[in-house]
Amino acid sequence: MTSAMPESPDELYRLHLGRHDGHIASLQNRRDRLGQWRVGVALSGLALLIIVFAVDWAPAWILIFPMAGLVVLSVAFGRAGRELSAHQRSAAFYRRGIARLGDRWMGQGQSGAGYQSSEHPYAADLDLFGAGSLFERLCEARTRVGQDTLAGWLLKPASTEVARDRQAAVNELRARLSLREELALLGDVMPTGIDTASLAAWAEANQELTPWPDRRIIDALTILVGLGILVLAVGWPAWWLPLAIVLAMQGGFVLWHIRRTGKVLKAVEKRAKDLMELAAILARIERESFSSSLLRRLQDSLKSAGLPPSRQLGRLGNLVDVLNSRRNQFFFPFVILLMWGTRMAFRIEEWRRECGPAVRRWFDVVGEVEALLSLAAYSFENPRDPFPELAADGPLYDAHELGHPLLPRAQCVSNDVSVGSELRLLVVSGSNMSGKSTLLRTVGINAVLAFAGGTVRAASLRLSPLAIGATLRIQDSLQAGRSRFYAEITRIQQLVDMAKQPPPVLFILDELLHGTNSHDRAIGAEAIVRTLLARGAIGLITTHDLTLAHIAEKLAPQAANVHFADQLNNGQMTFDYRMRPGVVQHSNAIELMRAVGLPV
Repeated sequence: MTSAMPESPDELYRLHLGRHDGHIASLQNRRDRLGQWRVGVALSGLALLIIVFAVDWAPAWILIFPMAGLVVLSVAFGRAGRELSAHQRSAAFYRRGIARLGDRWMGQGQSGAGYQSSEHPYAADLDLFGAGSLFERLCEARTRVGQDTLAGWLLKPASTEVARDRQAAVNELRARLSLREELALLGDVMPTGIDTASLAAWAEANQELTPWPDRRIIDALTILVGLGILVLAVGWPAWWLPLAIVLAMQGGFVLWHIRRTGKVLKAVEKRAKDLMELAAILARIERESFSSSLLRRLQDSLKSAGLPPSRQLGRLGNLVDVLNSRRNQFFFPFVILLMWGTRMAFRIEEWRRECGPAVRRWFDVVGEVEALLSLAAYSFENPRDPFPELAADGPLYDAHELGHPLLPRAQCVSNDVSVGSELRLLVVSGSNMSGKSTLLRTVGINAVLAFAGGTVRAASLRLSPLAIGATLRIQDSLQAGRSRFYAEITRIQQLVDMAKQPPPVLFILDELLHGTNSHDRAIGAEAIVRTLLARGAIGLITTHDLTLAHIAEKLAPQAANVHFADQLNNGQMTFDYRMRPGVVQHSNAIELMRAVGLPV
């Protein structure tokens, strides 16, 4: 999948940044001038006020001119401020992109640390969340629901069909810079803490009020009753009895529903602002024209009761605006006469009845589009990275020139890695700091990207559906009373259980069972690997203990030894991070101990 890119990402970002910086400078100058004019007009108005009332040298109507001038200048000042803010947010959007391209993205974005879980089979091991994580590198979602969706895709590999649909959508979206920019701007003004689950639950909750047979008839009768009350009040005291009866009937109706209407109004006033914040994002998605099947399905799913969600949310916003007018002291008598709060509560319940079941779907669409745009931004900024080929049959993981996507490209050393139906296990030995663990993370994190629907750091990658499990960051736990060794074997048991059912497991085991003695380690490691392979799994294990290299010899041709090495030249230790066939021939532990000053 390819699409024409007339400019490099860096050139394009800098072009847009320069345009926005130019607008910012111009608007700042305009605001400064408007501010000075406002001060001047205000001072002139004050002088005229003194002339009119203190000196009596001019008619009072002349004050209209400075007042009108202040209004016009204030409107212009506010408009310039809003435009300036929009261009500043756009400039920040492009600066973030330039920082990512310059490998200065760490600590600048959403870390996603809240999604981290020590119980997940690979999240912590592959640096999916936290400072400098894959989530921070990818995430451009500005809403909480978008961040939740992207995190969910990283945490759970998608099926081949779903991943292919996402690939097509990402391929279509990666060149749509204006859509990414506009949604980022709309999302910037939204509070990321919007509790979409709570909003959806409110929209779907049982109705507090029984619907009226025909709201228009009730509205007409309410207005007629209000007018009747006014007519009867004018004829007071002759018409006091009919007036009292009508007021009693109206008051009884209001009091009968007051507890339930109060709950309805309180709930909508608490949540309407959050819903309205999403309306602008939904409206932008509605306007876009898509060709990929996934994006078209998402767009089609927004339709509800014949109207797009932005219009439906606009209806709710209008109801809330009308409801809020009851707080106007001059309008308060009409609020009483027309049963304003009660009527608005019934109309809000009518909105929930019509649109409530669709609200969760609207949120899901916003989340998916933002997650797709995050993957599209990564693809756009890394045009050399291809989409992986998703094979139907497996198990298979076949990569050429595979590199780690979080490393600067200039420092990233690539290797070929292939495991599948015949060769199903690589036993990786090597000296300290030579690249063994980085290789395992590289294999795992590219699999995560592939199943999420994104591009990968490789010349090519072909893989079948796989579950992923790893033991790279296993830690002991004082609170849980677990040693590092116990935590490791618990995770391995989790992977063994995963391997009982499809899809096959891609296991990535670092320093397998290194927390026990060499004899028990050799026996346990061989048993674990044999069980995983017997259940159709494929993977890699690393070790410093060269006795584990014999596992590959026993399991050949299903297993093979590979290694990383160092070179010692003139007392200086260097690494090329290249994977080679066979078992490593020496260790650098003694040299490293001496290098830090230990008396070895």
